[in-house]
Amino acid sequence: MKLVISKYGRVCLLLFAVCALAAPAFAQEAAAEIDPGDTAWLLVSTAFVIMMTAPGLALFYGGLVSHRNVLSTLMHSFFALCLISIQWVLWGYSLSFGSDIGGLIGGGGYLGFMGVGMDANGTIPHLLFAMFQCTFAVITFALISGAIAERMNFAAYAVFMLLWTTIVYDPLCHWVWGGGWLGAYGALDFAGGTVVHISSGVSALVACMILGPRIGFPESIKPPHSIVLTLIGAALLWVGWFGFNAGSALAANGTAALAFATTHTAAAMAGLTWALIEWAVNGKPTLLGCATGAVAGLVGITPAAGFVEVLPSIVIGAGAAIVSFIGVNVLKTKFGYDDSLDVFGVHGLSGTWGAMATGVFATVGAEGLIAGNPQQVWIQFVGVVAGAAWAGIGSFIILKVMSLFMNLRVSELDEVSGLDLSVHGEVAYNYTEAGMSPASHYKE
Repeated sequence: MKLVISKYGRVCLLLFAVCALAAPAFAQEAAAEIDPGDTAWLLVSTAFVIMMTAPGLALFYGGLVSHRNVLSTLMHSFFALCLISIQWVLWGYSLSFGSDIGGLIGGGGYLGFMGVGMDANGTIPHLLFAMFQCTFAVITFALISGAIAERMNFAAYAVFMLLWTTIVYDPLCHWVWGGGWLGAYGALDFAGGTVVHISSGVSALVACMILGPRIGFPESIKPPHSIVLTLIGAALLWVGWFGFNAGSALAANGTAALAFATTHTAAAMAGLTWALIEWAVNGKPTLLGCATGAVAGLVGITPAAGFVEVLPSIVIGAGAAIVSFIGVNVLKTKFGYDDSLDVFGVHGLSGTWGAMATGVFATVGAEGLIAGNPQQVWIQFVGVVAGAAWAGIGSFIILKVMSLFMNLRVSELDEVSGLDLSVHGEVAYNYTEAGMSPASHYKE
């Protein structure tokens, strides 16, 4: 039997054949929008920033407190990782990166991660971008915990965390990175000078002043119980910061390499500068000072990491160490506030310095003062003031309202006994081999 195909049938078969042959090409083109190399780098960077919070920041802070408060301090960072991650999925990401509403806040399009899937966001999956940003929200509030260590009621800490992240962090993140007014105004913040460090540093200052000083501050406050733990934490922060800053390029490219180099150089210079200042002022350089200086340098370079060349990062690192050293050793003493682990001195002041220095030294992908654009310095100043004011006023209102309904501090007895045992019912170190029960040791 002879098969007869009409003229129209032949046309249809031809079109079908063309579509069949073209389909793989179309699929390949669509798949190429997500770059495997960029995706792999952002997966690693996201894991690195998680490591910054726990164990990095947890150990850095944990070593600085009394042995009676080690676990409570570790819990501050670890609990932030848990609670804020859920907040971010349910509504935080949507408020930060949802469709812009008046330049102030994101809409509700991404509530519960609705619409956040495998589709491309640039060259990486949208879901990966959302999780990378989640890690920034987590560590920002965890930084604040250093200012209220050894005395804040844990229930109040959890409530403050949830409210602060929703009311302060999410809108500020949207202003700068999510399509809001500060980003549109031209403020430069490569990886979180304003969004992360200024907001956390100023909020930490407000929180510690509202809570009041620890019992016996400053004369009877015990020294850090383990500089070893603090150094391990600082080293983990340093490594994790490569994900924080270089990962903010959102691609495995030259900008990521630049951010990697400037981040390391600034941290090294800041650690060196702090040690030299201590050597000159006190006659002895300390490991704690060197580690603190390195962290200050990491903070200072954060807003500038992908916008400046390597040589200016040396200046930014040195400046971060100087302003932080003054904040920790001069301002804190002069004004008498008990910022337990110097969050404002290290993060607030270094973040401010870094944000302003970005306006001076930016030459890559943006132009600052030395590139002939003095207006950028003013724009950076507006960003610093706006971020600090929003965080400071927001934190003050949140804590004052909370104080009407719950105790912000633990009782005097619990504070003297130590929060590990009184609040969490566990101890970091058991001394039974010496014939002493953990409880008796912690109540010495």
